Amino acid sequence: MQYVSTRGAAPVLGFEDVLLAGLARDGGLYVPQSWPQFSADEIRALRGLPYSEIAVRVMRPFLGGSIAEDEFRAIVEDAYAGFDHGAVTPLVQLDQRTWVLELFHGPTLAFKDVALQLLGRLFDHVLAKRGQRVTIVGATSGDTGSAAIEACRDRENIDIFILHPKGRTSEVQRRQMTSVLSSNVHNVALHGTFDDCQDIVKALFNDTGFRDRMGLSAVNSINWARIMAQIVYYFTAAVALGAPDRKIAFTVPTGNFGNVYAAYGARAMGLPIEKLVVGSNSNDILARFFASGTMSAAPVVPTLSPSMDIQISSNFERLLFDLLGRDGSAVTDALNRFRTEGKFAVTDAQLADALAIFSGHRVDEDATMATVAATWEESGYLLDPHTAVGVAAAKADPLDPSIPMVVLATAHPAKFPDAVEKATGRRPPLPPRLSDLYEREERLSELPNDVAAVQDFVVARARAAQEAA
Repeated sequence: MQYVSTRGAAPVLGFEDVLLAGLARDGGLYVPQSWPQFSADEIRALRGLPYSEIAVRVMRPFLGGSIAEDEFRAIVEDAYAGFDHGAVTPLVQLDQRTWVLELFHGPTLAFKDVALQLLGRLFDHVLAKRGQRVTIVGATSGDTGSAAIEACRDRENIDIFILHPKGRTSEVQRRQMTSVLSSNVHNVALHGTFDDCQDIVKALFNDTGFRDRMGLSAVNSINWARIMAQIVYYFTAAVALGAPDRKIAFTVPTGNFGNVYAAYGARAMGLPIEKLVVGSNSNDILARFFASGTMSAAPVVPTLSPSMDIQISSNFERLLFDLLGRDGSAVTDALNRFRTEGKFAVTDAQLADALAIFSGHRVDEDATMATVAATWEESGYLLDPHTAVGVAAAKADPLDPSIPMVVLATAHPAKFPDAVEKATGRRPPLPPRLSDLYEREERLSELPNDVAAVQDFVVARARAAQEAA
């Protein structure tokens, strides 16, 4: 298995190098040269298997033999042993057609744990084998940061720096990051938006001298291994509901497009996914694209679903690569236009290719709250605001009702207690292991929206910089 950059000018790499590189050296994102294929019989053979075994079988082709199967199985089993539910990502039925796929049973109560608990262990394995150290720099709109920190805390060969937009996460999200006091963990509250955080991270990676000196690596969904791990739960859900002998659809509340791109990958591998519905909040750049074929940026608006408060969806580049015929120079030109003009467009034929798989729906604040309230009243099920966006988008989509619709529940409602309580009158409690979260000591640094300031901060604290000096 080899990986190519979406911009076509970076070296073709194997799995371990892609894991450590994160972002390609030409600024692109790595994708498989070709998708592994699963036959109907191979998909049927997954029925009844535990999550970890399905994960090994689904992800094994992406490794290209770089990790021995018994070693990989041990890594996977360890990654998911600490989840609160034996099924890891259980399904819950809301009504005759709609299911919720609960992705929040990991240590930080968000879907990012599913990939990042594995990613931290993969880093450990590869770095120990190579005798290397990495400096992870990431941006978060709320959930990635805490999941990444939890996965990387106290690891000898990793220093981790996470940028979050000051004042634009929930208190639970912030405290889950800033209350981790491990010496290799560094939290930065940036005076800006998530898109500003993400831009700074990309700027650091694009400075090749700094990147090499620091041994930079990424845990955001620009890292291919994140996508690889997320593909697994689409297989587990589909198989549980009758695949490959039954079509299935998924609705994904998304801002950065990584989670729904993983579903696109599962479909490319042979899973019979009929439709992928993208749920957007008021920051609706993706819904507008699927309606018009034009990707156009707008100011970020704070919402009740802050993890989706994004106007630059990094992982969309991976889909764009396919829509543009896997032409890296065409992708580069389109994204350069987006940077300089604030928009780019695809052709009608390219949009039609996208709409054969995807649709997009915008769900505003009122509709989000109404969905939380109605779901609680009708089924006694508490939705967090992000999952509510997904449920509302699913109900708005005119899909054949005989096809089961699975909505991805991306966060535990206790991560957003104020919004849930306002909608339902019930304040969701944190799990016992997090019951003292509001009393824990916090540690973070505030920095301006400035690449040089963040760069200096990393250099002053990363052990890789001290070793290179």
